[in-house]
Amino acid sequence: MSGAALVFSGILWALQGLGIVMWPPGSFMLAQREWALYGGITAAIGALLVWASARIARR
Repeated sequence: MSGAALVFSGILWALQGLGIVMWPPGSFMLAQREWALYGGITAAIGALLVWASARIARR
C-alpha cells in the first residue's frame, strides 16, 4: 500500500514540477523542474516497492 502511495505522490510531484498540474495554487513545487526529478525518483522507488511486495506475496 505504501508503495502505491509513493507512486501516486511522485507522479503528482513530477506533474507539478513540470507545470502540468497547477494545484494547489500556493504550492512551492509548481513549475520547479527539480520537483519533476524528485517526483520521478519517488515514483520509481514506489514502483520498486510494489514490484517487490508482489514478488514476495507470490512465494
